[in-house]
Amino acid sequence: MQMHKMASTRSLLLCLVAAISWPSSHASSSRRQDDSSPTGYDFVDPLIGTRDGGHVFAGATLPFGMAKAVADVTEDNQGGYASNGSPVTGFSHMHDSGTGGASSLANFPIFVYPGCKGDDINGCTFPKSRRSVDVVEGSVSARPGYFTIGLESGIKAEITAANHTALYRFTLFGNGTGGAAVDAPLSPLFIIDLTDLPNTRSNGSASVDPDTGRISGNGTFRPSFGTGIYQLHFCADFLHEASIRETGVFINNRAGSEPKSIVVGQDNNSPPLPAGAYTWFDTVEAGASITIRVGLSFKSVDQACAHAEREIPDLDFSETLAAAEDIWREKLSVVEINTTGFQDTELQTVFWSGFYRTMLSPQDYTGENYLWESDEPYYDSWYCIWDSFRSIHPFLTLVDPHSQTLMIRSLIDIYRHEGWLPDCRMSLCKGWTQGGSNADVVLVDAFLKNITQGIDWDTGYEALIKDAEHEPPVWDYEGRGGLYSWKNLGYIPADDFDPYGNGLFTRSVSRTVEYAYNDFCIAQVSEALGKQEDYEKYIERSGNWVNLYKSDQEDRGFTGFLQPKYLNGTWGYQIPSLCSPVTELHSCYLNPGGHETYEGSPWLYTFFAPHDMASLITALGGPGAFVDRLDHLHESGILYVGDEQAFLTLFQYHYAGRPGKSTERAHFYIPSQFNTSRGGIPGNDDSGAMGSFAALAMMGIFPNPGQDIYFITAPFFPSFSITNNLSGKKATVKTVNFDTAYENIYIQSAKLNGEDYTKNYLTHNFFLEGGTLELTLGDKESTTWGTGEDDIPPSISTPKS
Repeated sequence: MQMHKMASTRSLLLCLVAAISWPSSHASSSRRQDDSSPTGYDFVDPLIGTRDGGHVFAGATLPFGMAKAVADVTEDNQGGYASNGSPVTGFSHMHDSGTGGASSLANFPIFVYPGCKGDDINGCTFPKSRRSVDVVEGSVSARPGYFTIGLESGIKAEITAANHTALYRFTLFGNGTGGAAVDAPLSPLFIIDLTDLPNTRSNGSASVDPDTGRISGNGTFRPSFGTGIYQLHFCADFLHEASIRETGVFINNRAGSEPKSIVVGQDNNSPPLPAGAYTWFDTVEAGASITIRVGLSFKSVDQACAHAEREIPDLDFSETLAAAEDIWREKLSVVEINTTGFQDTELQTVFWSGFYRTMLSPQDYTGENYLWESDEPYYDSWYCIWDSFRSIHPFLTLVDPHSQTLMIRSLIDIYRHEGWLPDCRMSLCKGWTQGGSNADVVLVDAFLKNITQGIDWDTGYEALIKDAEHEPPVWDYEGRGGLYSWKNLGYIPADDFDPYGNGLFTRSVSRTVEYAYNDFCIAQVSEALGKQEDYEKYIERSGNWVNLYKSDQEDRGFTGFLQPKYLNGTWGYQIPSLCSPVTELHSCYLNPGGHETYEGSPWLYTFFAPHDMASLITALGGPGAFVDRLDHLHESGILYVGDEQAFLTLFQYHYAGRPGKSTERAHFYIPSQFNTSRGGIPGNDDSGAMGSFAALAMMGIFPNPGQDIYFITAPFFPSFSITNNLSGKKATVKTVNFDTAYENIYIQSAKLNGEDYTKNYLTHNFFLEGGTLELTLGDKESTTWGTGEDDIPPSISTPKS
C-alpha cells in the first residue's frame, strides 16, 4: 500500500505525544452499544488479581482459548501483565492464569519501536533485559476479549484474540528514542524474539519474508512446573499502510538485513542469547496503526499460519473483537442475577469477574497435541488439579457442563496414552503432583453429577483403580507414592521405605488424608457400578485418615491433631500451626526440605475428612467443641484463605448443624479478601480457583467436591438462575427478606419447588432437573432450619437419609 508521508519535527511530536488520549482504566465502564440493562459481561474486570501475587491473566482470550495475548512486564509477571508499575518488555501470545512458582509461556514476544536512534537499525536495543519501556499511567484497560495499554515511547497497543490466534493493533504517536526529544523519523520497527518469559529456550529458528514482512519460526522450551520440553511454532502477518523498509534478523544486540533467517541452539549463555527477526517500516504519520496477527501451533509453522488465516482472515480488529465479545457474553449468560433494587456494583463485579476467570483454564489444545493421535478432545494447562478440583470443576459442571464433559474426556484420553491421570500438566508436559491423585476427585464428581456424553467410563474407572493400586516409577508427576505402606500400614510414614517408586519423601500427613479421600471417591463409583468388592476395599481405606490423628496432641487449648507417624508406629511431631500465617507460612512447599503437610498446617489438615465429618466431629469433642475449634481456625489468624484447602472449612459448620455460621464466614471473607481492587484476591488465582470460590460462595451453593452435595447458604443477591447448557433446564434460587445491608444473612426456612425443605444441602438433581429453591432470611441464626440430624450432609458413618 502507498505509505503516508509526514514532516518529522520536534514540536509536532511533542504535541502528538502530549495529545494521546488513553482509555479509562475502569473495565466495568459502559461498553454496550444500546441502552439495555447491564449484563454479566459488563461487570467483568480482568484486572482484579493482577497485583500482590494474584498472577491473573488480564489479556485477551476466548473461553478456554489457546491464544492468550497481553503485555509482559518485568516483575511479578506469571500472568504476563501485572498492575505494579513495572515496565513492558514485549507483547506475547500465550499465558497461564493465576499460577504460583515460575513464569510460564509468553513465547515469541513482539516488541515495537516507533523509530531507532539515528534512524539506524542498530540504534534500537534488542535484548529483552535492556529494552523495557514504561507504561503510561491510567492507560491500561481490559474486558473479556480485549486489553489495551499505552507505552511512554508513544505507542497505544490494543489486543484481541481468536482460539489459536492473537491480534494486535499498535497506534503510533511518538518515537522510541527517549521521550519527545527525537532525532529520527516515525519509522516503526517490529521485532519478534525467540524467547519465553522464564528464559528456557534451548533452540529456535525464525525467518522473515522480505516482500510481505511475514515472520515465522519455532522454539523448544521447558514447562514452568513440570518435567520435559515442548515445541511451539508461530506465524505473524502485518496489516499496514506503510511500505516495508527492511527485513532481517538479530542476534544478541546487533541486527542486519541479511540473512533472512536465523537458527540458534543451546549454548553456554544464560539466559539464552537474544535472537529473532524483524520487519522495519518506512515513515508513517503520527496516529497511524499497524495490525499484527500471530497464529500459534504446537505442531508446525504451517498449522500456525493456517489457524491465523482461518480464524482472522482479514486482520479486521473490530470484527475479531466483536466476535470475542459475543462469545463471552454467551458463555456468561447461563447465569441470570436479579438485582432489582440492588445497587452494589462492587459485589456484582467480584461475582462476574470470578465467573469469567474460571473459563481461562484449562485450555483447549484439541488438534495441537503432537504426542499422540486421537479423536478425543485435548485440554492442557491443568495448574493444578490439586487446586482446581475443589471449586473450578464443580463450578464448570454447573455453568458449562458441555466444556466440563470435554475436559473429562481429555483426562481419560491422557490416561490412555500416558498411562496415568495427571495431577498437573502444562505445555504437553507432565507437571508435579502436590498431594493425592486428585484427578480421581474430578472424575468422580463428574460421574456423580451425570456428566456422561461421549465419556468412556469403563476406561475412566480403570484409571481410578490404577491410581489406587499401582505405584509409578516416579510419583512426583503422576499417581501415588508409598502405596505399599498405604495398603499395609494404613498411612504414609514420615520415614517411609519405598523401593517401588521415587519422589519427594515429604507431605506424609497431607498425602495420607488426601489418599483417604481419593479412595472414598473411588468407592462411590464402585458402588454405583455394582463392584461390591472394590467398594468395600476403598471404603475401608477411606478411613485411614484416623491413623494419623493423635488424640492427645494439644495446641492452643485444643486437643487432638493430625501428626506424622513413623514406620514403627511411633509418633513424630510437627508444630500444629506450622505453615500457617502465624508460623512460617511459606515453609511447606514442594521441595526436599518440605514438611509433613503441604501448603497448610496440621491445624488446617485436621479438618480434612470431607467424607466422614461425623466421625471427625465426634473425635474433636462433639458439635459444640467442633464449632469452637472451627471458629478458632478462622479467627486466630491460622487460616490462610488464599490457599484452596481453606475453602471447605468455611462450610463445614453445616455438619455441626450450624449453617448460619457458614454464611457468616462467607460474608466475612467476601468482600474483605475478595474485592474489586487490583489485588482483590487473597492468593494467586490458580487458574480461577479463587474466582470460582467467590462465585459459588456468592450464589450460596458451595460444593463438597467429589460428592453429590452443595451446602446451602444465603446468597449475596436477591435471586439468581442457572440454565443447564445441555438439558436447557433452569434452576432458580430466590430469597424472601433480602436486604442490601446484609443484616438478613441467616436462612430461617426454605421451600423446594413449593414444599418445605429442611436439609441444609442440595444434590445435583436440582440443577439437572431445574426448579425453585426459596429461602426466607432473617437477621438472627435459626435454631431450627438445617440443624437436625436428618438435615445435615451425610458422612460414611451416617448414611444418606
